[in-house]
Amino acid sequence: MSGHAYIGIDVGSGSVRAGIFASTGERLAFIVKPVSQFHGADDRVEQSSGEIWQAVCDAVNECVKASAIDPALIRAVGFDATCSLVAVAHDGSGISVSPEGEAERDIIMWMDHRAQQEARTINQTHDDALRYVGGEVSVEMELPKILWLKRHFPDRYRRIWRLFDLADYLVWRACGSDVASVCTLTCKWNYLAHEQRFSATLLRAVGLEDAIDKIPPVVLNLGEKAGQLKPTIASQWGLSDDVAVASGIIDAHAGGLALSGGQPAGSLAIISGTSNCHMIVSQQPIEIPGIWGPYWGAMLPDWWLNEGGQSAAGALVEWTLQQHAYWPALQQEASAQGVSVFQLLNQWVDTLEAQERWPTRLLHVLGDHHGNRSPRANPQARGAIYGLTLESGPLGLARLYLATLQAIAYGTRHIIEAMRAAGHQVSRIMMCGGATKNPLWLREYANATGCDIHLAREDDAVTLGAALLGSVACGDFATLPEAVAAMSHRGRTVQANRDPDVQAFHQAKYQVCLMMYDQQQAQQRFTDLMTPTRQDPPLQENVLC
Repeated sequence: MSGHAYIGIDVGSGSVRAGIFASTGERLAFIVKPVSQFHGADDRVEQSSGEIWQAVCDAVNECVKASAIDPALIRAVGFDATCSLVAVAHDGSGISVSPEGEAERDIIMWMDHRAQQEARTINQTHDDALRYVGGEVSVEMELPKILWLKRHFPDRYRRIWRLFDLADYLVWRACGSDVASVCTLTCKWNYLAHEQRFSATLLRAVGLEDAIDKIPPVVLNLGEKAGQLKPTIASQWGLSDDVAVASGIIDAHAGGLALSGGQPAGSLAIISGTSNCHMIVSQQPIEIPGIWGPYWGAMLPDWWLNEGGQSAAGALVEWTLQQHAYWPALQQEASAQGVSVFQLLNQWVDTLEAQERWPTRLLHVLGDHHGNRSPRANPQARGAIYGLTLESGPLGLARLYLATLQAIAYGTRHIIEAMRAAGHQVSRIMMCGGATKNPLWLREYANATGCDIHLAREDDAVTLGAALLGSVACGDFATLPEAVAAMSHRGRTVQANRDPDVQAFHQAKYQVCLMMYDQQQAQQRFTDLMTPTRQDPPLQENVLC
């Protein structure tokens, strides 16, 4: 290989991925390592920073060896990660965020919904800063989680030296620089990047003035150099001592950068995974109720970003399949045939569609099982299924699977319509992530939205996005758009079926999906009215019923 190479490290919800990319964008090596999640009551989800850092080290070490290139050619490292909160003590050790006090559980994951009351408290301030998060803070953001820690565990809170977003924590571990990224702070911490400040009135109103002292004092732009890789880390990873470490970025935003950074105007980047993120930039700020942003410079320098999302996408598909009585048989049959469960399910859907033109005409799914992130901004929303019968077996599972894929696609359509109504010109959709490996799901995304889906040539655009940051941080490229033009390349396109019957079918099902939400909300209001406000006496033990 001629030219330089860069390491991208992507820390997702369930794994660490390390990739080495040439300056032309060619992937030279790729390693994946699993990481744990710890689930508890009240929608709590925690992780261990120690386990994640060890997985990072293992993945990079193996990746460098697998690349078979001269390590001296590797010029930089870039990190992306989920927008999870890490609590660190003065001695660098983690501080438990778990009610049970397990020391290793020092990360509150992005998907953790424990801080719903704290989110309401913040939103009740109606502070002007909330204009820049779609009108209200989400339970998935960091300030509600920090307020929860302060309220529930004040002693632990006092002992915290640093509160890091996970990507910034990894940068700190790699090079020792006490810095934060404009991406993480702006998108998840209510930092006003266009004014280079936090809202003092917001923090004071909820009693978090002291949180400023626990946040890294230096904010770096994307592609800016945070420091050099620590000599001990460089030696452990088999690299030279002059490897640059780039400022961090949120995982979805790394994917958005790789997808649309070379052609930003009118490009909607969809990063699919456990959840979905929908990223679009504009030269002027656009405020959209229920959709995060506008954020200045948070994905692409000198552009405003709006970010929609669905709290459960891949997670919803997996959950749906695992609840079905035929799930064990599906696993056994897929294993016997040597195919994935999704390949087999897609074959079953083909069988259904050969028998019925519209297999889900009477089966509808509302996909708000983990709340609605956008554009409803309602963590209390709930999922629903309408049209159940006594159908069972493989075709029953295939029908429900198809209806679930469609439900998630309709959620994406709802976000796109909100963006367009506010003034965005969505002229193309570019997608990366898990859904791009499923041709049936891509078909449903395209048909449900009426938009062609453009894919990247690189299967793991998120990890490439992290490497892009490194390529700029070490000086090999002057700007991120220049790096994207050289390293990120367009792949195939999935075209929407513009047959009038297909469009009419999805329009009808989309309207049902909207009605289901209204009905679910009406049911919830009715239930709230009928629920007694008094506290029932505690149950007595050893009472036979």
